[in-house]
Amino acid sequence: MRVALFLTCVNDTLCPGTGRAVVKLLSRLGVDVDFPLGQTCCGQAHYNTGYRHEAEPLALRFAEVFRDYEAVVTPSASCGAMVRELYPRMGERARAEGRGDVLAAALAPVVPRTYELTEFLVDVLGVTDVGAWYPHTVTYHPTCHGLRSLGLGERPRRLLEAVKGLELVELPGAEECCGFGGTFAVKNADLSAAMGVDKVRHAESTGAEVLSAADNSCLVHLGGTMTRLRSGMRPVHLAEILASTEEDPVV
Repeated sequence: MRVALFLTCVNDTLCPGTGRAVVKLLSRLGVDVDFPLGQTCCGQAHYNTGYRHEAEPLALRFAEVFRDYEAVVTPSASCGAMVRELYPRMGERARAEGRGDVLAAALAPVVPRTYELTEFLVDVLGVTDVGAWYPHTVTYHPTCHGLRSLGLGERPRRLLEAVKGLELVELPGAEECCGFGGTFAVKNADLSAAMGVDKVRHAESTGAEVLSAADNSCLVHLGGTMTRLRSGMRPVHLAEILASTEEDPVV
């Protein structure tokens, strides 16, 4: 299977190790992974801030860059949700505004072939045990887009439960937002910070060493909160845990 890695802006800029982990993981499972250099922002920040028309060229760029791949895999539930949930709406709105079917037609082929990483592993490859080893206590935060938009459900937990050496502990208030929310954190900084503190305190109460999630945007927010609180925990993206093996561990 020839797949493309859609890394996303946040990962490319702040967390490139997550992209390397995805390539390492999928290659270990026999998947050929390309990284199209023409990829750019998916337009989520523009769309969510009210600049829908300005997001359309970015959506068209996404469709052009990824159109020839069997699957597009992203280690970001929020950007995956932008493609799967909001791209179709963009096409429908353009049609309703009398601007024709060009946008909808361009986006239609790539939308159903775009997968968040855990969806691709469980639903497409049909695996939950990916041969990972991670001897740490971990608690998992289901981020809002993965939980509510993509409906990832138990997929991330099933993958973590199969990791050798990993002890998975339940996170109190797991379904509560961490407070990041993209531009929400900028427009409502005090509220966002308070929500982040609540999430970190809940995570700390588990005694886990690591807080994991499927979105580095949320983990960056929570990691900053951990630093301010002088927490002993650390944020680690799910992909980095799944990429870790005894022969080549992620510390």
